[in-house]
Amino acid sequence: MSIVGIIANPSAGRDIRRLVAHASVFDNNEKVNIVRRVLLALDATGVARVLLMPDAFGIGRKALDNLHLQLAVEMVAMEPRFEEHDSVEAAERMVAAGVSTLITLGGDGTNRAVAKTCGATPLTPISTGTNNVFPVMVEGTVAGLAAGLVATGAVPLTIATHPTKRLELWRNDRLEDIALVDAVVYRERFIGARAVWHADDIQEVVLARAEPFSIGLSAIGGYLEPTPPGEEEGIFLEVGSGGTAVLAPIAPGLIRPIPVKSHRRIQIGESISINRTPTVIALDGERKFTLRQGERVDIRLSQAGPLVVDIQRTLQYAAQIGWFVRSSYTASPANPA
Repeated sequence: MSIVGIIANPSAGRDIRRLVAHASVFDNNEKVNIVRRVLLALDATGVARVLLMPDAFGIGRKALDNLHLQLAVEMVAMEPRFEEHDSVEAAERMVAAGVSTLITLGGDGTNRAVAKTCGATPLTPISTGTNNVFPVMVEGTVAGLAAGLVATGAVPLTIATHPTKRLELWRNDRLEDIALVDAVVYRERFIGARAVWHADDIQEVVLARAEPFSIGLSAIGGYLEPTPPGEEEGIFLEVGSGGTAVLAPIAPGLIRPIPVKSHRRIQIGESISINRTPTVIALDGERKFTLRQGERVDIRLSQAGPLVVDIQRTLQYAAQIGWFVRSSYTASPANPA
């Protein structure tokens, strides 16, 4: 049976960067509309069953209102806490139920949470967050078609997906957390507002990916290294005077010169030791850990990131094999010739 999971984060895209920058707003009503279009596309591809994450706003429940589908839809049996852990638990339960792909509505933080427990189940990430490097801006109908083609086996995973890297935060030989895009050492004593937006307090940046067309801190690496890091490479930046300055869009509409003292590429398996204290470490744009005097953590580049559905390549392949072409068509009152 083809099963797809949908995790729509109602809190995505609602951080302080709405106030200090010019980030777009994806309200939850629009997320409802996106989920509706995703469901209709999944239904058209022949997906048999969809699992939805329950949430405080009721995105999944509202998306089903007056929607007539052939596929079966149910909410995941879990008690939501209305925090990041909901995405982690929902992904874990959906994977255990045998989903073929997970569709996420959120930003880098949402996908980071899902990636903690998705294992080898590929993600189809739809961008509805603030600084989005990992998910893509895509019409929900198109994303739903690609996810459905993967779930039903119409397009094999070897063609439909590509692997990604991740950054692992290790403390005392224990894996504490992960990031899919960047880990930032921030000159602060307290976590406070979780978003990273004050460039003057950035000390070090470790990047799993860096493209010049990205928004956020990964853009700095993308401008310094015009050739994107390879599949087994990342970038380490030391921020400060004595080097060069990079004009970068660190948040939507927030373009600042960032002084870079040094930068270099790092390899899979290589670790960057962080022992500046006191400091705060942010993962994918959200402050997560406080490092106190005498403590140390290691940030390791790993190839254990999640598989991601390549929407464009999936649809191109489906078109090439004629999946969308039907052998015959009979006009009906609902579909006049």
